[in-house]
Parts: sequence; C-alpha cells; structure tokens
Amino acid sequence: MSPPTDAPPVPWVGDGRPATTSERSDGGVVFTTRGLLAGARGGVPLALSTAVGGAVFGAVARRTGLSPAEATLMSALVNAGSAQLVALELWDEPPPVLALALTTLIVNLRHVLMGATLRPWFAALPPAKAYGPLFWLSDETWALTVAERERGQRDAAFLLGSGLALYAAWVGSTAVGAVAGAAIRDPAAWGLDFAFPAVFASLLVVLYRGRGDVPPWAVAAAVAVAAERLLPGAWYILLGGVVGAVVGGVRGAR
Repeated sequence: MSPPTDAPPVPWVGDGRPATTSERSDGGVVFTTRGLLAGARGGVPLALSTAVGGAVFGAVARRTGLSPAEATLMSALVNAGSAQLVALELWDEPPPVLALALTTLIVNLRHVLMGATLRPWFAALPPAKAYGPLFWLSDETWALTVAERERGQRDAAFLLGSGLALYAAWVGSTAVGAVAGAAIRDPAAWGLDFAFPAVFASLLVVLYRGRGDVPPWAVAAAVAVAAERLLPGAWYILLGGVVGAVVGGVRGAR
C-alpha cells in the first residue's frame, strides 16, 4: 500500500537507506559522515585549482616580505584567497591595520549574501553543526553546496567536506609556494596569475541553470567592471554582488 501523498518526505543518506533519528534534524536535513565524504569528493576538482592559487599566493607573499611560516599561518587563519591577495597589495611596514581590516571586510561582505542563501538548509541544524562549518564557506564551497541542495540532497555536511578538501589544498600549497617563492620571480610569466579567474569561471558552469541566470550575472559583471574603474579599493566586488543579487531576486519574485 502506497503512503498518502501528503506524507512528509523521508530524508535519505548517502548509501540509499533512510536516515536514523539521530542523523535527522528538523526539516528533513541531515548531517552525516557520508555527506562529509561526498563533499570532500566533490571538492577535489576545485581543490586542484585552489592549490595553484595557493602556490601563487605563497610566492607573492614571500616577495612581499612575509616568511613561509607567516604566509602559511595567514592562509590557515584567514582562509580567504581574494581578501588575502588584496591585503598583500596594501601590505607595508608597519602594516596599515585599519586599511587592511576595512578592505578585508568589504571584500568578504559577499559572505553575508552567501550565508543567507544557505539559511533554509542550515537553520534546522543544531548550532554547532550550523555555524561550525561556516569557517570553510568560500565561493567554491558555496557554489558546490548550492548545486548539491538544488539536486535535492539533504546532507548539510557536504559544505564541511568540500571546505576541508579546499582548505587542505589552500594551506598546503601556500606553504609550498612560499618556500619556492624565491625561484618564481614573475608568476604572470607562467600564467599563474590566471588561477583565480579560472576558478571563478568554473563556478559559473556549476551554477548555471538556464537563460534566466544570464541577466543578473550580466548586470553584476557590468556593475563590477564599472565600479572597478571608477572607485578605489575593492568596492567593485561588493557592488557587483549586491546589484546582481537584487536583479536576481526581482526576477525570481515575478
């Protein structure tokens, strides 16, 4: 006898069996080891490109005057590639702490928007499971997690798994790049400066759902380019993200 059509959906875990009570949380969301491993596997392709970016950062940090230990510690504690590269552009002796803090804040304000999109998934979890993995939230892990959720998956540990995979690649490659930095005089000559644009371009492929995505993306890109040319600092990142999100929200509300 088939269950009634209005019965609540049963959450499933990675091996195809129903989630147990201990694995299940309100709203059908689960947080399991299987989800963590699935996230780690899903993060491997992007971890490879992240490793290239980390090596570039390490080499640039070394030329800026940071020791390999300092560069590696920065990647381990900050874990934000774009903000770290912007910080290196402002680096001086003594470091301009206020300017560095404000610029990093501006660059990373987009995480507020990313966190808001994940709230429907993570709000049902206990605080430790909801907020702990957010340290590993990045553009890449956010894109992978959103794509996983839109495929109907319910295991929120996916974010933690993908985040740990990229984190290991980022911190480890930073150390390698910083140690080898003296031997790479010009990363651009090797094309390594394209590592970060390549990562972001690959995210568009992951997130693309159809022609409806094109208008907000195009508007965000246009605003970001205009702001980069007209405004100092990294305001173009925030403005492009906010305007693109508003356009996407307006179109979705129609």
